[in-house]
Amino acid sequence: MDLKKIISEHETKLKDALKSVDKIEALQDVKAQFVGKKAELSKLMRHMKDLPNEEKPAFGQTINEAKQYFSSLIETRKTEILEERLRQKLAQERIDVTLPAPDFSPGSPHLLRTVIETVEDLFIGMGYLVKEGPEVESDELNFEKLNLPKDHPARDMQDSFYITDDTLLRTHTSPVQVRTMLAYGGKEPVKIICPGKVYRRDDDDATHSHQFMQIEGLVVDTDTSLADLKGTLLAVAQKMFGKDRRIVLRPSYFPFTEPSFEVDVTCSNCDGAGCNMCKQTGYIEILGAGMVHNNVLEAAGYDSTKYQGFAFGIGVERIAMLKYGIDDIRHFYVNDLRFNKQFKGGQS
Repeated sequence: MDLKKIISEHETKLKDALKSVDKIEALQDVKAQFVGKKAELSKLMRHMKDLPNEEKPAFGQTINEAKQYFSSLIETRKTEILEERLRQKLAQERIDVTLPAPDFSPGSPHLLRTVIETVEDLFIGMGYLVKEGPEVESDELNFEKLNLPKDHPARDMQDSFYITDDTLLRTHTSPVQVRTMLAYGGKEPVKIICPGKVYRRDDDDATHSHQFMQIEGLVVDTDTSLADLKGTLLAVAQKMFGKDRRIVLRPSYFPFTEPSFEVDVTCSNCDGAGCNMCKQTGYIEILGAGMVHNNVLEAAGYDSTKYQGFAFGIGVERIAMLKYGIDDIRHFYVNDLRFNKQFKGGQS
């Protein structure tokens, strides 16, 4: 038996068969015909039993090498078929990049997010850090560390959502200030703002919501003064309502500051002359502020004989309503696109 001649003949037949194959399915049939278990090449192994023992290894090796070679020819043809299929697909799916793009409506930040980012940009420029904290807080950090013990009557001012006896949804972002002061160990100055959601048990109407957003600020240092507080709040008012705005500080009461103030800004509608919008006063209340109470400093580890500070709290929705003439706080939360689209990029 001339084994090499037989293999050469099978090779010629295989190459001829591969030339006419252009589909993967047909290629599988060719593979079964030439290298499968029932292929003629495999059947040659039956003759091995008739050979002398010294010729059997070479005989088997020659057939196995032929199978490997035939398999490589088939794999090469498979690669060629797949590449051709890909070329055809790319040609059919070719995209004309010169065609005009379809119309689409780009999104934009929510108005409240725009207000928050505007305030953040202002305070970052003045050297403040932006701090955030959990919305589920302990009673200790939300009240007690802020000079509001459990029997304090001022707790009635902030009717709260309690989860357990000692856990609640925070009623202000002041706990973030407490966490920061505790983290500083009473040894480092503090200069932060704390934006975020807060929660209070309140009936929702045009000016009240059980959920709203605040930006609170805190500065603690050895030489902080009331003049620093007023200058900071004036910068906020002029940034949000116009460079010609003026502010006044009216005495008020907050348990965590002493002295405490309500801050009013000149009405943008009448420029302080008096109108229906400001109820003829010429001013509109925008936020609360004051000098940090000594009890709050001491509770956070600061020596109140060396350190003093000021704090303030801004209602984000209130600022947005005053700045853009919005008459109902609920508009911010109903996801009405007709409302949202009026303020793309914070433009009224």
